[in-house]
Amino acid sequence: MAKILSVGIATLDIINEVETYPLENQEIRALNQVKCRGGNAANTAVVLSQLGHHCSWAGTLADETDTQTILDDFNALKVNTDFCEILPEGKIPTSYITLNKSNGTRTIIHYRNLPEYSFTSFRKIKLSAFDWIHFEGRNVSETVQMMQYSKKFYSEIPISLEVEKPRKNIEQLLAIADYIIFSKPYALSQGYVSAQELLISMKKQFPYKTLVCAWGEKGALACKNNQILSQNAFIPDTVVDTLGAGDVFNAGIIHQLLAHADISAALLFACRLAGKKCAAKGLENLTIN
Repeated sequence: MAKILSVGIATLDIINEVETYPLENQEIRALNQVKCRGGNAANTAVVLSQLGHHCSWAGTLADETDTQTILDDFNALKVNTDFCEILPEGKIPTSYITLNKSNGTRTIIHYRNLPEYSFTSFRKIKLSAFDWIHFEGRNVSETVQMMQYSKKFYSEIPISLEVEKPRKNIEQLLAIADYIIFSKPYALSQGYVSAQELLISMKKQFPYKTLVCAWGEKGALACKNNQILSQNAFIPDTVVDTLGAGDVFNAGIIHQLLAHADISAALLFACRLAGKKCAAKGLENLTIN
């Protein structure tokens, strides 16, 4: 299996499960509370590790007690953290998540008081040890340097990029990545009303790249060699937890591309994997045949 470096954020997730989402100014009781590790790039690394790859995560953590929860989870799921940067001040990025038991939706309030991962730290990594590098589309000023450095000195290593949210100057990253995975929220923020509309626009700018866009319960589309392919979602009979489904989808795409599967097979596998995730809590036991 491949050696993969995933660069981005890890968070402390405090998840409150409720019967139904509360009204404003309403007081309700949580059915259950879980404290665990989260974060887009971290989640994707954890899933890829379960799919048999040797994964490393690079990002920042704070020198405080909650960091151990993050490190313990990475260790349990066999994700290497040798390249993380532990900073002397600040707080682990924390997501306060309300999980609606009635339909599986999640509402997130995120708090961050920690610097992002730096290019200075990234360039210390021996990239020649990796077969694939995955970047979370954030921290643009530093990430663009990381991607440019990777492409200049290690051009043989494929680079994938997750574009989940609209961020200032994030378009700078698109031209560097080999594979770009867009989210529905990003597409909507740019005025696109469907995955197809976004991909038609993007393929004009990047005709030689592989482009993917997930659209929740509508499934996902991909564009390669000017051909747009679609895949329906695999919606479970009971949606239990959608938290992290997009990160699971991203891992499924990367896993299949590393196996040299065509993009239609990658879409099928990724949608099946995301569907399995939505039927269960958490991100463990996510392998499929």
